[in-house]
Amino acid sequence: MAEARYSQDQLTCPVCLDLLKDPVTIQCGHSYCKSCITGFWDQEDQMRVYGCPQCRETFSPRPALATNIMLAELVEKLKKTKLPADCYAGAGDVQCDICTGRKYKAVKSCLMCLNSYCQRHFDHHEEFHSRKPHKVIDATGQLQEMICQKHEKHLEMYCITDQQCICELCTKYEHKNHNTVSAASQRTEKQEQLKETQKTFQHRIQQREKDLQQLREAVESHKRTAQTAVEDGERIFTELIRFIERSCFELIQLIKDQAKAAVAQAEKRLEQLEQVINDIKRRDAGLEQLSHTQDHIQFLQVTEI
Repeated sequence: MAEARYSQDQLTCPVCLDLLKDPVTIQCGHSYCKSCITGFWDQEDQMRVYGCPQCRETFSPRPALATNIMLAELVEKLKKTKLPADCYAGAGDVQCDICTGRKYKAVKSCLMCLNSYCQRHFDHHEEFHSRKPHKVIDATGQLQEMICQKHEKHLEMYCITDQQCICELCTKYEHKNHNTVSAASQRTEKQEQLKETQKTFQHRIQQREKDLQQLREAVESHKRTAQTAVEDGERIFTELIRFIERSCFELIQLIKDQAKAAVAQAEKRLEQLEQVINDIKRRDAGLEQLSHTQDHIQFLQVTEI
């Protein structure tokens, strides 16, 4: 296992931080993925001086690259051990307290040893304490918060009197004669209280969701009512406008018809008056002519008519 760990540390490319792919070793002794060092040197082509990304040793001309067959074989062997490069601790991961150098990701924390372990060191821990197993939990970065700061013991008791977590030694000294129970039993009681609180919250949530649904329905109803009112208003005003336009047209037509009839009647009366005037003028002309005749008999006969 130690050989595998050493191999993985040594077979990680310093550029891409992953297992070496097509590994090559340059003149200073450092190894890289062939594609990684090629890309790095391509950026230095203009200067014609090529450096090692780690030790900064420079080379000129550009060194030829050949696959390091031994490293390639070690990489293949390492892959078969199923120790992936992502078992290293990253940002936000709990680190193994036992690893030296680059630390592995912790998988378990021991409440008695107060350490967190990667899988390899945890296996050693379990083997060493196989006769008297320690209490372990999933890896946590808050291990110190689970330990009594005064006695450096696991906080496994709860003081109801002071309402705080304590260790077993606390029950014999600072919290002697206090009402204490195991943290597990207090957790059970608090869990029941939490369930009741959750039930209350769930009831309140359901009630609020019901109120929310009713409010949404009311809003939709108001929207539909408003839309109906708008459509009815548009329809009524459209009909009213059409009625007014039709009435206006009919009134104008009536006025035109009445005016036409009045004009026709007036023109007929005018024609009759002109006819009467012409008749009178004609008779007046005849009388004027008769008044100048010398024939008394004719004058008298005509005037008798």
